Amino acid sequence: MKPLPILVVEDDASLREALQDTLELAGYQVIAAGDGDAALARLKSNRIGLIISDVQMQPMDGYTLLKRAKQQVPHVPFLLMTAFGDLQKAVEAMRNGAAHYLLKPFEPDVLLAEVAKYLIPGEAVAADEWVAEDPATQAVMALAQRVAPTDATVLLAGESGVGKEVFARYIHRHSSRAKGPFVAINCAAIPEQLLESTLFGHEKGAFTGASQAQAGKFEQAENGTLLLDEISEMPLLLQAKLLRVLQEREVERVGGQKPIKVNIRVLATTNRDMVAEVAAGRFREDLYYRLNVFPLNIPALRQRRGDILPLARKVLQRFAEQMGRPALKFSSEAESALFAHDWDGNVRELENVVQRAAILALTDVIEPSQLLLPTPLAPAEAAVADIVPAKLPMDMESIERRTILDTLEQVNGSRKLAAERLGISERTLRYKLKQYREEAGE
Repeated sequence: MKPLPILVVEDDASLREALQDTLELAGYQVIAAGDGDAALARLKSNRIGLIISDVQMQPMDGYTLLKRAKQQVPHVPFLLMTAFGDLQKAVEAMRNGAAHYLLKPFEPDVLLAEVAKYLIPGEAVAADEWVAEDPATQAVMALAQRVAPTDATVLLAGESGVGKEVFARYIHRHSSRAKGPFVAINCAAIPEQLLESTLFGHEKGAFTGASQAQAGKFEQAENGTLLLDEISEMPLLLQAKLLRVLQEREVERVGGQKPIKVNIRVLATTNRDMVAEVAAGRFREDLYYRLNVFPLNIPALRQRRGDILPLARKVLQRFAEQMGRPALKFSSEAESALFAHDWDGNVRELENVVQRAAILALTDVIEPSQLLLPTPLAPAEAAVADIVPAKLPMDMESIERRTILDTLEQVNGSRKLAAERLGISERTLRYKLKQYREEAGE
């Protein structure tokens, strides 16, 4: 099941195209708008899963668009792109319903990481298609299948990037609440002073900037599932209030005077040792036991090596189809390198490596050099590296530039052929070449 499209609102045409290309390459559907009025028109004619809007626009700025969009589609997450000087206004906008803000300038990985909190990119990472060929993964999937039909609270533990949210979505989709909403909130990404109103909502006038009442994530998840991502990052004072909500199944908005009953299922994730967090006094013991009804520990990718190659092939297939290069494949040497790598960043790192290799591949066969995996150091080299920093490899922007220019040279300057070989649109290629000319001062 594909996620709903992302509405990108940006009056700078070049930046709008760059944002659109970044999101589409990652597997998302994108609808673009050049101003606030056009964005509101798109909302009327399309179902939207996420709105990303610039703040500095004319004649309607991003804050005004936020207010009007929330009147039309109150439950659609809204991300603001803002400069440092507008940071305080962005925080106030979060109190008025914005999901979060992106501080300009930001890297593509930052954008994709933020978007991934609200939407899963493409069909290849849908929970039903999750690769589970290693016995360790199959054991976790079997437990997920057992607990999914129940209403039990599940605590999913594992390193960052192992796919905890994918398993959480699998549990939701195979539960009796599958037709209800799946609402996720990253407890580590929301400023502490905003987390309470984000979770529980607030009434009009509850604090400065609260110009209208706002339902919190608990209310938004009514009859569905609420995922509390990185629960160990929640402040202790807020943990007490969360415990009461889980016990009583009712919330009280900030500034409110009456409780609101909620009918939801709660899932939580953590990348920390929760027993150690409790022992250190950073997490309430009673809340831990309330959340840990059904623990689900997801092993790191290096602990389920049987998944590495099937997962890499599936991810490559997804990117190859998006780039119009369905014949892309790994050489046997590249697959050996993938299998031998430790994947400290887990599935997220693997996806990044595969996407990078797909971009850099000049033929239909990806070789080890195009994976750009770090070379393991021999013991003696490792000892020296602790004292003398190794020379850093060429950064990704330089590699991308060299690849684009080399490809253009190979096709005698034909932008159409170069775009086809690189697996990007001619629009993106024109944008990149313009950027290179500007950097060269031409």
